[in-house]
Amino acid sequence: MSFGAAIKSFWVNYVNFTGRARRSEFWFAFLFTSLVSAAIGIVFPGHVEHMSGFDIQQSSAASNLWSLATFLPTLAITWRRLHDVDKSGGWFFFVFLPIVGWILLLIQLVKDSVPGANRFGEPVK
Repeated sequence: MSFGAAIKSFWVNYVNFTGRARRSEFWFAFLFTSLVSAAIGIVFPGHVEHMSGFDIQQSSAASNLWSLATFLPTLAITWRRLHDVDKSGGWFFFVFLPIVGWILLLIQLVKDSVPGANRFGEPVK
């Protein structure tokens, strides 16, 4: 899947938690959201608050809006990516386990698709 097609699919399937997502679709969407987040952070850097002798960087309104706009589609594409490797979308909640959970989830996200149909549908390759 090309970069443009992956971004289009990311927005078209905004809250679609069913079906499967190819590895390239997931990682191109990840790259896109990361690049836009970085650009927003540069253009709209937010402000620094001084609390108890510490400087705390606060995010800008633009950054907060981008995060809000991409939260559900990011969750949905992660869910569909897990379906593609024949795992339940509930595997996403491993992110709440410190370190080990992130590693377990990352392993599933980088795996190749399960060939043929699985319980979540036909392959997208």
